[in-house]
Amino acid sequence: MTAQTARSRDLATVIGLEVHVQLETDTKIFCGCSTEPADDEEPNSRTCPVCLGLPGALPVLNEAAVAAAVKVGKAIDASIPEETRFHRKNYYYPDLPKNFQITQYDAPICQDGELAFGVEGEERAVAIRRAHLEEDPGSLQHVGGGIDTADYTLVDYNRAGTPLMEIVTEPDFRSPGEVRAFLAKLEEVLEYLGVFDATRDGSLRVDANLSMVDADAVGEGGAIDAATLEDANRTEVKNISSHTGAEKALAYEQSRQKNAIQRGADVEQETRHWDESKGVTLSMRTKEEEKDYRYFREADLPPLRVADWKERIAIPELPAARRERFRGEYGLSREAADKLTSTKQVADFFEEVAEAFDPNLAATWVADELLGELNYRDIHVTDIEGRLDEVTRLVELVAADEITAKNARETVLRGMLDDGDAPDEIVEREGLGKTGDDEVAAAVREAIDENSDAVADYHAGEDGALNFLVGQVMQSTGGSADPGTVNELLREELED
Repeated sequence: MTAQTARSRDLATVIGLEVHVQLETDTKIFCGCSTEPADDEEPNSRTCPVCLGLPGALPVLNEAAVAAAVKVGKAIDASIPEETRFHRKNYYYPDLPKNFQITQYDAPICQDGELAFGVEGEERAVAIRRAHLEEDPGSLQHVGGGIDTADYTLVDYNRAGTPLMEIVTEPDFRSPGEVRAFLAKLEEVLEYLGVFDATRDGSLRVDANLSMVDADAVGEGGAIDAATLEDANRTEVKNISSHTGAEKALAYEQSRQKNAIQRGADVEQETRHWDESKGVTLSMRTKEEEKDYRYFREADLPPLRVADWKERIAIPELPAARRERFRGEYGLSREAADKLTSTKQVADFFEEVAEAFDPNLAATWVADELLGELNYRDIHVTDIEGRLDEVTRLVELVAADEITAKNARETVLRGMLDDGDAPDEIVEREGLGKTGDDEVAAAVREAIDENSDAVADYHAGEDGALNFLVGQVMQSTGGSADPGTVNELLREELED
């Protein structure tokens, strides 16, 4: 193929994912070491003979990890076989203390699932080939540079043995943007299940396989035949740890491969490292194949029968179902329902507030006021979990007409988040209690008497005159009058 022919090719992107999710359990998957790091934790201190792979140490499977995997399987509508088993995946790397990883090979705990997600206003579904349990390796710290420039590398085995679930999709993605949307949806589902904590460092890591094919090989609905996929050289991009990181890494790799093909060069099948600080992928090694890992049965762990667990283990209401229930039960708009179900914690809090107050008021204060202020400060609702009762108290003050919504939003809520004060303290300190009707009426008459030019402008039909008078009343009452009431009283007085 000539360079000119290569430049004229219309190319399509093919992406498949391997998503490694840390499961929320108290202890590691094959031993009793804690998964919860201490604030002052020393490297290699949260370890034992089992997770260090010392001779004679035998693994014991963590039941909670299996239960979490079954929940994930139910959420993605996967098949859970009668029997699952573990294998040894053999390779040498400094963070792998046993020189093999206990994982699952030809009998994963979940197979043939699917996850639907929204992207650019459309619903997409990606097939999930398998989801299996495995142990996490340790972690490497490159000192003095990145993976390719470090002076030396330190290894910490505190993570070794942490329970992971690897979720492997079919190559159904056609753009980096789709990958980002899928990961956001997957993380949302995992959090609802209670098996995942996105705030943990390294809790979600992504390996992505990307290749370019001729656009005319893509059929209806994005289908690509197996022969085309087999012929396409793909690269595996590792070290991706976020939704945005995945989109950036794959956008770079997509551009790199496309440019190479258009120059008439071959794309080498290899594993590449995503250097987030530089925004580039770097070649690490040629791509391994299954045979390179020399899988064989893990003799120290017997087969596990889990088929009946799917019936016994319940899962909570998932985001999509809760979103639709919120629209039907509370009469919310799609936008409000989307915001209120963005995380399980937000949805739970909204329902608590909606039980005590009008659902529309609850939705306004949780979806718009609270989440808006939290997003501005880059704070998650879990960061103020112990203070949500104070937010409820603020909604109560507004519902009881004790303070204006404006003061509640602009002074009280912001003071609560910035200074840590309770709502009643702020109301009392700032004198924000609502002005009585007699005082408001007096302030209205005073504003009319002292601003004859504005009164004349109002009668002449100038739109801004009434707003000016409202502002004068609000100023004289210290912002504690209700603007709607002020507006109504002014109109009544001016029409007399």
